[in-house]
Amino acid sequence: MDSYHEILKHYWGYDEFRPLQHDIIRSISEGKDTLGLMPTGGGKSITFQVSALAKDGICLVVTPLISLMNDQVKNLREKGIKALAVHSGLTRKEIEITLDNCINGGFKFLYLSPERLGSELFRKKLEQMDVNILAVDEAHCISQWGYDFRPSYKKIAEIRELFPDVPVLALTATATTEVVEDIQEQLKFKRKNLFQKSFYRSNLAYVVRESEDKEGMLLKILNTINGSGIVYVRNRKKTKEYAALLVENGISASYFHAGLKSEVKNERQHYWSTGRIRIMVSTNAFGMGIDKSDVRVVVHMTSPDSIEAYFQEAGRAGRDGKKAYAVLLWSNNDRVSLNRMARNSFPEPDTIKRIYDALGNFFQIAAGHGNGATFDFNLGKFCSIFKFSILAAYNSLKILHLAGYINFTEELQLPSRVHIITNREELYKVQVANIELDNFIKLLLRSYTGLFTQYVAIDEGLLADRLRLSRNEVYSYLKRLAQMSMISYNPQKKTPLVTYTSDRLETRYIELKREVYTDRKARLDSRIDAMVDYATTGYVCRSKQLLSYFGETSSQNCGVCDVCLERRKLGVDDDNFEKIKNDIEGVLKDGAITYDQLYSRIKSSREKLDKVIRWLEDFDVISENEKGLLEWQ
Repeated sequence: MDSYHEILKHYWGYDEFRPLQHDIIRSISEGKDTLGLMPTGGGKSITFQVSALAKDGICLVVTPLISLMNDQVKNLREKGIKALAVHSGLTRKEIEITLDNCINGGFKFLYLSPERLGSELFRKKLEQMDVNILAVDEAHCISQWGYDFRPSYKKIAEIRELFPDVPVLALTATATTEVVEDIQEQLKFKRKNLFQKSFYRSNLAYVVRESEDKEGMLLKILNTINGSGIVYVRNRKKTKEYAALLVENGISASYFHAGLKSEVKNERQHYWSTGRIRIMVSTNAFGMGIDKSDVRVVVHMTSPDSIEAYFQEAGRAGRDGKKAYAVLLWSNNDRVSLNRMARNSFPEPDTIKRIYDALGNFFQIAAGHGNGATFDFNLGKFCSIFKFSILAAYNSLKILHLAGYINFTEELQLPSRVHIITNREELYKVQVANIELDNFIKLLLRSYTGLFTQYVAIDEGLLADRLRLSRNEVYSYLKRLAQMSMISYNPQKKTPLVTYTSDRLETRYIELKREVYTDRKARLDSRIDAMVDYATTGYVCRSKQLLSYFGETSSQNCGVCDVCLERRKLGVDDDNFEKIKNDIEGVLKDGAITYDQLYSRIKSSREKLDKVIRWLEDFDVISENEKGLLEWQ
């Protein structure tokens, strides 16, 4: 057993790696820049975690998902692995202590949001760290062709200059061939080095059902397919409504979205993971980082805005390799909604500039000031004061974030954090002099480790239960200790944050560069067109359509999607059908002809040819023009 397998067994309890994991680990451990393209559920994080544990030094992990970052740090700590995270939700003091611990504290992982890479404090501290790997999660974000491009990811290439001999491990679940090339170029790979697993899922049946009665169709699907499932919807209100509909019809269900409290989300995710809840109705906030292998069905009540998003979410079904279904419910309203969403995602440039100006007034920041300042942000209050629509303000803030003027963090949920800022001797004196605090301090020290060296996440409710006190009494103890300068206490926070990444500018100097606005708008339109094509093209195997989008153009028909199953009814096998269809296309693309001319030019039995022609006519792939001639549409 090599050292990588020993680490895998010791910390994760697995005897073997999943496909590609061991290959990627060997590549990065040999010092090679490496891009791992692994589908959702492929175990991307283990590749850099095992690699880093096998080396001296600390692994930097860049990821845009703060919730996932915190989950991974928590999971690593539970395994006894020292890990920390730095993101926009922390105070400057917390960040300084965290970075100092990475220099001196024997930590193995530092998770970072990409926006932190540009700060002067981080650069100075980073130079003192013994970095062994630079891991870039969600690596498609660095590519302007990616569906979630983030300019802050460009700073990663600058970090590479500080550590020219440190290899980069870039990871993503979904990327087109264009994005794959761009990732390696943007991250300055010394040599192209891609490890890619085919996106083909033989056990997963992709299905599109066109229906104006989606609720009825959902009930029919869930009553037909047994086992655990996820139902994706577009907004929070619908999660609650659909969960109630399922419960009313005897189906065990709950709902999930980003606005729920952390303890509620954790409880519901636990109940679903352990089978106490069969169906989770959710926005796209549910799914990142979950590892439930026996999901039998994923249903989309509304269409995502890209093939990438759909493929990731649908791919959460059937990870155990057993038969599973990914069903998209489609209606004419979906096309309208997607086009409306595309328009709303890009407010007019003048609107974006007005919102930037109003933001400065809201926070009372004068022009030429504010660089590095972070504010809690109440979007509803802001829109009420300045008479903006919430949708226009929200999307404008996202564009200003991408343009590099602010960092907009949506509904960040941070637990309470405590750091003991005195020494043990002084703390003991307080315990002796304040009997009512003694038991509380003892419990705090028993319950959490590392309090003297770093900020540690605490749970006031847990402390209250153990001491049989109310939460308010626990709060009062913590505040009192903070007032006595014994601890630094940052209470739990659930709020969006806005951070100025440069001084406030006058609006005439705000520039929305082409790659941030015009190009992104065009690419969103293109991705929506691809999603509409997938939902409405009923004559090409669903799996084949998806694989073709990601560059796998030579794939075979899956045989299990709705298109393949419907086509079987023709009595024409796949090979014959494809040959006849391709022959028809080749002939008709030379020009419109009569039926008899088509029959004479294609070598096939009249019966089979008739069946394929009728099939193509049913799906409007070919049609008669006003002269009665057949045309390829």
